[in-house]
Amino acid sequence: MSICSSLARKFPKLTIIGEEDLPFEEVDQELIEDGQWEEILQQPCPSQYSAIKEEDLVVWVDPLDGTKEYTEGLLDNVTVLIGIAYEGKAIAGVINQPYYNYQAGPDAVLGRTIWGVLGLGAFGFQLKEAPAGKHIITTTRSHNNKLVTDCVTAMNPDDVLRVGGAGNKIIQLIEGKASAYVFASPGCKKWDTCAPEVILHAVGGKLTDIHGNALQYNKEVKHMNSAGVLATLRNYDYYASRVPESVKNALVP
Repeated sequence: MSICSSLARKFPKLTIIGEEDLPFEEVDQELIEDGQWEEILQQPCPSQYSAIKEEDLVVWVDPLDGTKEYTEGLLDNVTVLIGIAYEGKAIAGVINQPYYNYQAGPDAVLGRTIWGVLGLGAFGFQLKEAPAGKHIITTTRSHNNKLVTDCVTAMNPDDVLRVGGAGNKIIQLIEGKASAYVFASPGCKKWDTCAPEVILHAVGGKLTDIHGNALQYNKEVKHMNSAGVLATLRNYDYYASRVPESVKNALVP
């Protein structure tokens, strides 16, 4: 209610698509955020976006990515995702981790916000690559099946991390904890991937479906990423080349 209502009030021509149904009733004023982050607004807008009109943008919102983990108290899996798309392409995104540092003691700063724009960069974290020569796969914790397992096994992994949340998995890639995010199954939605994809692409990574197709984010597109997700910070071609044909045949874009 807070995110979608605040955006709709400030930018009434936006198309906003959220995982939760948008509120029709009048929203409590306490939930409306009308401030802005001046530090970010001082950054130059990439020239290819300077003429964009508000009505040309689609905003994909997942207010709580990693819901199952949230209910189980695995709070470091939880993110808030806001992605912005133009002409079907994800161009800007925010990943907020409300519980970042929640186990780091009373003096630690709780929470952080990672954000990025294509052509400008990604900010709010320290970019780090996974150990060279290691194939560390991050994949689903709560939506496993035979296709997912077959695809992960085909990557010849040194280690497999099973965690919740698409946002969380992309953070593992950009902070060097994992080499590839492999999810060979439907289940992930556009609001799960829009913002994280931007952060990854802004630092030279790549996110596609399991066939290698770019994801589309125009407002008419179906919400399900029915052909899964494959994402890496580096060495995308290695992982893409190892996706079994049987997996590709089972996942229709």
